[in-house]
Amino acid sequence: MPEPDKEGERFSAQQPQITPGFFLKGCHQLDWGMKNRLARVFNPETGRTVMLAVDHGYFQGPTTGLERIDLSIVPLLPACDALFCTRGILRSVIPAASQKPMVLRASGGPSILKELSDEQIAMDMEDAVRLNAAGVGIQVFIGGEFETRSIHNMTRLVDAGLRVGIPVMGVTAVGKDMVRDAKYFRLACRIIAELGAQYVKTYYVDEGFETVTASCPVPIVMAGGKKLPELDALTMAYNAVQQGASGVDMGRNIFQSDAPKAMIAAVNEVVHHDLKPALALQMFHDLKAKG
Repeated sequence: MPEPDKEGERFSAQQPQITPGFFLKGCHQLDWGMKNRLARVFNPETGRTVMLAVDHGYFQGPTTGLERIDLSIVPLLPACDALFCTRGILRSVIPAASQKPMVLRASGGPSILKELSDEQIAMDMEDAVRLNAAGVGIQVFIGGEFETRSIHNMTRLVDAGLRVGIPVMGVTAVGKDMVRDAKYFRLACRIIAELGAQYVKTYYVDEGFETVTASCPVPIVMAGGKKLPELDALTMAYNAVQQGASGVDMGRNIFQSDAPKAMIAAVNEVVHHDLKPALALQMFHDLKAKG
């Protein structure tokens, strides 16, 4: 077995990757149908997206803020670029008249009571087609107990997606014992991209995030993670897109906010129009005051 190479250092983070003929990096050679679906999730004018993540119930049940998705989330649909949800919620709650693109959670199995990396593919790509999905998302546990299985789950889903023109978002899942630093996310995101995912969802880190985005040849969307104070969440989103992320996939920092509509409006301005965090926070407070 050969010794592993030393991780590279020449990320050239200030030099964008060339994307001839299409606005998303690494996606210019995909089929028309897949590019069309990506252009529904990512705004072609900005090259970015504000995805609203509400898939938490697939492993932890009725999460705070998601007890009644018909009351808490459906009113937010007009303000997001895409919704990341499960097929159960899509069929049971989301109005079929909605024109928002839907990205469906495609992995699952264990609950928060078990080992989370022990996931399987939890939906057939044929059902994603039936539901007119704009994409599917699957968890990948690099360094986890069931790492190889989760990677195989993703590659099987990628193969199925290529057959029908549906992109796959690989989601970096960080285990309890793993260090959340740029080195880990460079490793995880690059593996996910190398093995075929059309875009990657990952967490922001304060040091070196630009090397994570630069070394990943496909778009990265930033995961919102745990609930933060509004200014911290807006600052994190701002820093992520300034350092190369193609948007965010936020959940708790929106639906657990005291004013979710105001928060998602502020996040939109940060992501799509580079509004500075302090001004976005003022916007949030102004909209919150108006009810």
